[in-house]
Amino acid sequence: MQINLSAIINRIVTTKGSDIHLTTGSIPILRVKNRLIQIEEAEILTKESLDELLASMISKEKIDALYAGEEQDFAYTFDEANARFRVNAFIAQGCPNLVMRYLPSEILTFEQLGLPSVMHQFSRLMQGFVLVTGPTGSGKSTTLASVINEINHTRDVKIVTIEDPIEFIYNPDKSIITQREIGYDTKSFSNALESSFRQDIDVILLGEMRDLDTMKVAVTAAETGHLVFSTLHTNSAAQSIDRIIDTFPTYQQGQVRSQLSNSIQAVVSQRLIPTVNGELTPALEILLANNAVKSLIRENRIYQLDTVIETHRKEGMISMNLSLFDLIVRGIVSYETALLYSPDPISLRNMLKRSAT
Repeated sequence: MQINLSAIINRIVTTKGSDIHLTTGSIPILRVKNRLIQIEEAEILTKESLDELLASMISKEKIDALYAGEEQDFAYTFDEANARFRVNAFIAQGCPNLVMRYLPSEILTFEQLGLPSVMHQFSRLMQGFVLVTGPTGSGKSTTLASVINEINHTRDVKIVTIEDPIEFIYNPDKSIITQREIGYDTKSFSNALESSFRQDIDVILLGEMRDLDTMKVAVTAAETGHLVFSTLHTNSAAQSIDRIIDTFPTYQQGQVRSQLSNSIQAVVSQRLIPTVNGELTPALEILLANNAVKSLIRENRIYQLDTVIETHRKEGMISMNLSLFDLIVRGIVSYETALLYSPDPISLRNMLKRSAT
């Protein structure tokens, strides 16, 4: 039985869904507005049908590596619908499974994504380090694509993206843009980063900081005059800074704190929250690196960063609770939903009580 991939992809596009789950022994399932929806009319997927699908997507060498225990991440373009996907293929109980993340061709602006206007200042930075963090599926890549595209349309700079796999495709406007994919164009994030120093680059988009070598080169790049954007799977600004520092050996952590204090420009931690209308909207914590932030990082007082965010709202900093509070007041997110996603529900309740008096 051949998988009717065309029908499945048309469904994910028309429903504005985010993911296609293709599991051996199950019918195809879509994630739409954070809900899993079965395609009831579809046939049950077999090992043979998924093997056939994989053969149309990746090489025999990669399929062999998959069955040898190496999960495969790759980009896939379905020409018939002009739809791109980030695909993760893996083996479970000896059978292939695929999760396909739909990548819309249009790169949305901050306003279209519901992001605050303070985000515009990231595209005007000349150098330093900007992190966008959050769990899987929180919209990190989409947010960074908006930043890069705004730079592309407003500045004449050289941009390189280093991704695994390449997600959004940029059409060069005022900027020169080079997109490199791990495994195809370069061996690793750290190798690509190191070579970028010899490519007259102004802006670097690093898809993810996965290991010590990559973090080391990324911090150095930001400190030596490049503007570096990257992501981490962390839930707050303080946790993100700690994650980077803790990745280094103890004897290097003092030096890294100093480097970060000199280069960090902002940390955006975001989640996608269900709205009262069944859509998804971003809730964000935004840390901007003023002198107080830099001092706290340098002096290893990361635990005080939350206080700085709370007391510097006028500069554009936003706590997660303040973001959730705003969504409640505007009627976008329910009180109950906001509490579920709040890092400190008691404080959020108190904020709401004070506003009602």
